[in-house]
Amino acid sequence: MRTVRRSALIDRPTPEPSALPRRAPLPAHHPEPVLDVVVPVYNEENDLEPCVRRLHAHLGETFPYAFRITIADNASTDATPRIAARLAAELPGTDWIRLAEKGRGRALHTAWSRSRAPVLAYLDVDLSTDLAALLPLVAPLISGHSDIAIGTRLARGSQVVRGPKREIISRCYNGLLRSTLAVGFSDAQCGFKAVRRDVAERLLPLVEDREWFFDTELLVIAERAGLRIHEVPVDWVDDPDSRVRILSTALADLRGMARLGRALAGGRLPLTALRRSGGDLDGELPAGLARQVVRFAAVGAASTLCYLLLYSLLRPAAGAQAANALALLASAIANTAANRRLTFGVRGRDGALRHQLKGLAAFLVGLALTSGSLTVLHHAAPGAGHRVELVTLIAANLAATLLRFLLFRAWVFPARRTTGSVSP
Repeated sequence: MRTVRRSALIDRPTPEPSALPRRAPLPAHHPEPVLDVVVPVYNEENDLEPCVRRLHAHLGETFPYAFRITIADNASTDATPRIAARLAAELPGTDWIRLAEKGRGRALHTAWSRSRAPVLAYLDVDLSTDLAALLPLVAPLISGHSDIAIGTRLARGSQVVRGPKREIISRCYNGLLRSTLAVGFSDAQCGFKAVRRDVAERLLPLVEDREWFFDTELLVIAERAGLRIHEVPVDWVDDPDSRVRILSTALADLRGMARLGRALAGGRLPLTALRRSGGDLDGELPAGLARQVVRFAAVGAASTLCYLLLYSLLRPAAGAQAANALALLASAIANTAANRRLTFGVRGRDGALRHQLKGLAAFLVGLALTSGSLTVLHHAAPGAGHRVELVTLIAANLAATLLRFLLFRAWVFPARRTTGSVSP
């Protein structure tokens, strides 16, 4: 047993490392445990022993490599430490550590940082996720196909049993992630994930959260850097005795999203150090037209809401045309900045002014369409009300959005042309 105190968890500043090497499969005969499965626990004296014994038996029967199970105790105050120590003594390949402070992210950060296994995973002690998905989860990491693997309860093929309240909260949370941080993975919160150790060594110093947002932050940074995330549909049964405090966790997650969004927008994360060398996709660029369309649509939806809100606030004092111009100008500046970062992967301040000026030219197209639509509406129906104006503006703005995307892709942020392999 090892007790880990707060001082041991403080990240020391280190020089930015070189790019990650190409992914490669693990050798068939590995001298050390290939997989380290962490089970974070806090006051789980009832569930801990049956969980670990069941997990140990499952791995012994199905996993073709040596493995380790690490019980990470988050400062439990019940019999959990005693049970963990007994299990570590009885079951071969089982270890445990005790932390002086609570926090699931803190437990995972600590356990993964000290492990030497090439594949690191974790699962929740309640075993809500069917263990049959464990081998499919880690296989893409062992084979060298992917960098991270996550279980998802929201993919086609998943079989999930849970109440409507938790279902709605989960879908709203993941929908919010897609609309604000433009993520491509489907389920950030499922307690069933794995990562290659070489990737974890680069990611963990960048992840600030030590509680429930830890998973989301790690995944967002990894995806934004261009690392490959593999999703596995899982069978999942809700634990009615869950210890998660929904309200406080939701508020902490919202603060985490805001903090992470600011860090990404400000270019404060060294994402280039996470790129794979020797042919993997450049982590600074979105992967193709489909992802650009999705991210552009998410940014467009957010900026459209801001535009309509500003228009509604300015309309009584400034009149329809002036309110439209001011609202569209403000939302266009924000839209260009967001698309520069999220949709087209341009980071740093170089060229920012040029991009904004070109974005304003695209804004003039939108202004002409929306102002023209208002002029036509007022001429054809002088008594049209505010709701009719909004409907007309939404239709015109959709047409302007399509033209703006084409202009952004072809002129404002043209794709960089490269020859040969991507340099680190």
